[in-house]
Amino acid sequence: MYADRIKSLPPYLFAAIDKAKLEAMARGVDVIDLGVGDPDLATPPHIIEALCEAAKDTDNHQYPSYEGKLSFRTAVADWYTETFGVRVDPESDVLALIGSKEGVAHAPMAFLNPGDPALVPDPAYPVYKTAVLFAGGVPVTLPLKSENRFLPDLDSIPADQARKARLAILGYPNNPTGACADLAFFRELVEFAQDYDIILMHDNPYSEVYFGKDRPPSILQVDGAREVAVEFHSLSKTYNMTGWRVGSVVGNPEIVEGIGKVKSNIDSGIFGAVQDAGKVALRSPESGKFVAQMRETYQRRIKRLYDGLTKLGLKVDKPEATFYLWAWIGGDSGEFAQKLIRRLGIVATPGVGFGKYGEGYVRFSVTQPTERIEMAVARIEKMVAEEGG
Repeated sequence: MYADRIKSLPPYLFAAIDKAKLEAMARGVDVIDLGVGDPDLATPPHIIEALCEAAKDTDNHQYPSYEGKLSFRTAVADWYTETFGVRVDPESDVLALIGSKEGVAHAPMAFLNPGDPALVPDPAYPVYKTAVLFAGGVPVTLPLKSENRFLPDLDSIPADQARKARLAILGYPNNPTGACADLAFFRELVEFAQDYDIILMHDNPYSEVYFGKDRPPSILQVDGAREVAVEFHSLSKTYNMTGWRVGSVVGNPEIVEGIGKVKSNIDSGIFGAVQDAGKVALRSPESGKFVAQMRETYQRRIKRLYDGLTKLGLKVDKPEATFYLWAWIGGDSGEFAQKLIRRLGIVATPGVGFGKYGEGYVRFSVTQPTERIEMAVARIEKMVAEEGG
């Protein structure tokens, strides 16, 4: 019945977890879901008010433009200049997206022919691999290992394999590991792409969810990056607008144009009122205050959950960014996740769901109210005490 592209998708690895979760809820268990990466904090009021006003504008009631309003794309360009010191042309270098996921999923269709290899990290956001498969490409795994700070070892890629690759998709700050890449790595990556004529697609939706003094960089800060690269960004994680579906891709104009050609044949653009509200989100001083408070909230939650998980005996590196904790359990991640649900009513995501090299890890998200995080930690501590430490 199904097309080959559907048959090629990896199996749904979370079915057993979902089943165990439903069974626990049926027993009356108060399930705490630390598996989903969907912010629980509300979108800031000034952005909601902007949407309400923009929704009254009858110009927004018609089909939106495929590439996005120039006013929104200009706001994105200005944000890149203010945030990263990167100057881009809003007319040629910026494309509005229905969330960065949509852009990442559609982009390989513009550049891959059937059978073309594409470099994809593992563990990684599953859409990277799926997007390559849907485009008829062949995913080539770039292992991300803790001993290399969850960065790909570019020197280990055979030259003949690199020459055949058409594109590479990576994302830092990284989901699921929480790792960050520095400008030195991005320079190495850009040089690698230039040497082998590879299109770079960098997914950067977590740039504002960081916990050190310095913001994680944009790949576009590297000299020469715009010769080979584009970067996807989203308002979802920055301003708690996951349900609004608004983001952008910025960088090399030819790559941006190619993604736009795919989009114009698939969707009809972002609702104009959402773009107007997004423009306010990107430009308002109130937004900056909100983002700073949001980071503090996530940092408190991560510290609390980190303390609880280490008491459980798990090896956890404190993340540099994102709202995830990537915990090494050293065994079957699906089995461990089911144990958490059965014994504690806590949902976590098995690492194997992010790829072969994610096995042995479990991902926890702190996108639940702080009191729910505290409750999860209390359950963990109680179990540890009952088992004698």
